[in-house]
Amino acid sequence: MRITAIRQGIAPISSAIANAYIDFSKMTASIVAVTVEGEGGRRATGYGFNSNGRYAQQGLLAERFIPRLEAATEAQVTAADGRLDPAGAWAAMMRNEKPGGHGERSVAVGVLDMALWDAAAKLEGVPLWRLLADRFNKGRADEAAWVYAAGGYYHPGKGVDALVEEMRRYLGMGYSTVKMKIGGAPGTPIRDALREDMQRIEAVLKLLGGDGSRLAVDVNGRFGLHAALAYGAALAPLNLRWYEEPLDPLDYATHAALAEQYAPPIATGENLFSMQDARNLIRHGGLRPDRDILQFDPALSYGLVEYLRTLEMLVAHGWSPRRCVPHGGHQFALNIAVGLGLGGNESYPEVFAPFGGFADDVPVVEGRVRMPDVPGIGFEAKNELLAVLRTLG
Repeated sequence: MRITAIRQGIAPISSAIANAYIDFSKMTASIVAVTVEGEGGRRATGYGFNSNGRYAQQGLLAERFIPRLEAATEAQVTAADGRLDPAGAWAAMMRNEKPGGHGERSVAVGVLDMALWDAAAKLEGVPLWRLLADRFNKGRADEAAWVYAAGGYYHPGKGVDALVEEMRRYLGMGYSTVKMKIGGAPGTPIRDALREDMQRIEAVLKLLGGDGSRLAVDVNGRFGLHAALAYGAALAPLNLRWYEEPLDPLDYATHAALAEQYAPPIATGENLFSMQDARNLIRHGGLRPDRDILQFDPALSYGLVEYLRTLEMLVAHGWSPRRCVPHGGHQFALNIAVGLGLGGNESYPEVFAPFGGFADDVPVVEGRVRMPDVPGIGFEAKNELLAVLRTLG
């Protein structure tokens, strides 16, 4: 196997929406295309991009990681059985990188890793979920993935009625579980912010027939312990699906303090970008493997090569892969969820287009999605996204 071409670009995913911590008015994403050629003239181009919430990584890609991947030898990117070896390519990209500092470089590597896995599955003529099941899960793949609709962002002029109508649309699309943002009232005393958010939550719960297990709420890391506990006391009786990222993602001790007081499920991890950071969360964050949710996003955290190490670590610490529900709402994580037996995947039905959402002709039925039988990740079955990726040539 040899890599014959690598191209990168930038795609805008800006919008007027905001969560409790950032707005998305200047948000961008990196897109890449990696062409691989094998024996007998076999050839495939894999595509990759980074998830929302992190910006395009054109500098890191151009200066470090693309040149290293271009310089990789055939031996480095070819497995013993002659197939494309994304792990070998990953090692070539990470040459001369010191340990620690898992920030933006993990995003750049993740973009290229996604493209390499897309190419690997295309070269074998199989969907990525099938390749992963065969290589890493004893041939077992789920028939469908549980997915939930993430939305409820803050938007100028958006009130409770508009929030409820948005959630109603998601239910009409086939989702059974939805997620909304909370904690986004800047400068407001905690009691007033909590009162406002409880009104929003109760309105959505009414739409859901009062079933808290069908609603998750997301703080995006804005709270300190005092606010997280105050909200937790109000949320606990509702038995929500989960209370997401209430605290700074790296403040493990404070997560442990919250988990001592808040019994229902907590979800976090989307802003941890390495196996080592994930391991620190498991060791020191006080999370409970029987109920809490881990949201590590392979597109942001060095790609699937690192995600496999993270899953191995989790199993060693007594966690099931079923507790993993990746952030990002993209097809890459959806393939991983089905092929490796995760607990499900996020979905963005109305935001971050065209990167959010799944294949065009694959409906959501009772909150679950079946995978199309398309070689690779399946970008060719999502026309608007494919049009953006093909601008790379």
